Formats: sequence, structure tokens, C-alpha cells
Amino acid sequence: MQQSYKIAIVDDHTLLASSLEQLIVSFGNCRVLHISKNGKDFQQNLVNHVEKPDIVLLDINMPVMDGFETALWIKENHPYIKVLTLSMEDDESSIIKMIHKGAKGYLLKDSPPDTLKLAIEEIMSNGFYHSDLVANTLVQAFQKGPVASELGLKDTELQFVKLAATERTYKEIAAEMNLSPKTIDGYRQDVFKRYNLKNRVGLVLFAIKNDLVEV
Repeated sequence: MQQSYKIAIVDDHTLLASSLEQLIVSFGNCRVLHISKNGKDFQQNLVNHVEKPDIVLLDINMPVMDGFETALWIKENHPYIKVLTLSMEDDESSIIKMIHKGAKGYLLKDSPPDTLKLAIEEIMSNGFYHSDLVANTLVQAFQKGPVASELGLKDTELQFVKLAATERTYKEIAAEMNLSPKTIDGYRQDVFKRYNLKNRVGLVLFAIKNDLVEV
């Protein structure tokens, strides 16, 4: 039997939200539990409905309680609910801010339907969806500097993680750290394995989540 994903929509544009619901249902493996016009409305819908959503498709610009506030509230109160931002905002600050507040993916509203379907499936199977938009934004995050010793990172590993969160290639990182590319590759493999990271974008998200780089 095909897996059925429970979706909630939070968007103050009624017609768009209704069309989005029809699109999601057409995927065949999703059903929409409820539609909310802002974060406060969503909070009430969670109280009114026994079933809780797997994923919330969340807009940013809404009255009363916007997407930033809503994403943070979900992260703090219902961390099992995954947030997929669906917005017209394509600026770097909005993308990074939503990821920092717990969003597992970020899509523009003009994305193709197949991309939305893929994003939902990726978030449910892998816990996140990294579009090119998000990836290109995150690798431009600037270094912050604090040592997070509780993560178990050695000083050289911490330096590697910070540099990996920039646009530098691994070869350039090796040169800056005065180490061989083979040693840097060893750092990469060790860090990926230790923190269950799958790729460089995941590493950047890890760095942001743990305040190793500034966003």
C-alpha cells in the first residue's frame, strides 16, 4: 500500500491555497488535513484536529503570525512536524532565516508541480530537501567563530567545517589550512560519518544549526 503523507497548508491567499490543495491531492500519495490563513489559525487547527500533519507547507508573508514566527513555534512545540517553506521571497536573508528557524526545505511558489512532489517525498524520506536555491544560498554563509566543544570537534575539524561553509573548494581549504588534500578528505569523511551528513549542503546546515557560522 502506498504511503500517504498528511499535509497542512498555511497561506493567507485563499485561491492559491485551494489550488495548492487540489495539486497535492493529485499526487496520489498526499492528503490535506486543513488550510490555515496564518500561524495563529494553524495553531487552532492543530487543537481542533486529532490527526497531526507530517509536513506543513508554509508561506512567509502573512498577517497576525507570519512564516518566521510560525516555523519557530513549530520547531519549539511540535518538532516532529516538518516545515517546507513555499514563498515568493527569493532573497538570501529570508531563505537562511527560515532554515535557521527549522524549515526542512524552501521552494518558490512558481516551482513546477513535480518539484513540489519531489520535495515532499525527499523531506519524508531524508528529513530535508535541498533545492539549488537553498544550496547556493547556504554556501555563502559567513564564518562566525565560536568553538562548540560540546560537539566533539577538534580545533582543526572546526576550522574545516567553517571553511566548508564558504564557497571555497576542498583543494582551496587544504591550501588555507596548510594541509594535504588527502588530509582534508579525511576530515570530510570523519565529520560526515560522525554526524550522519550526506553531502556538503548538509554540512552547511549542520554548521548553521550549531551556530558555527553566522547567518
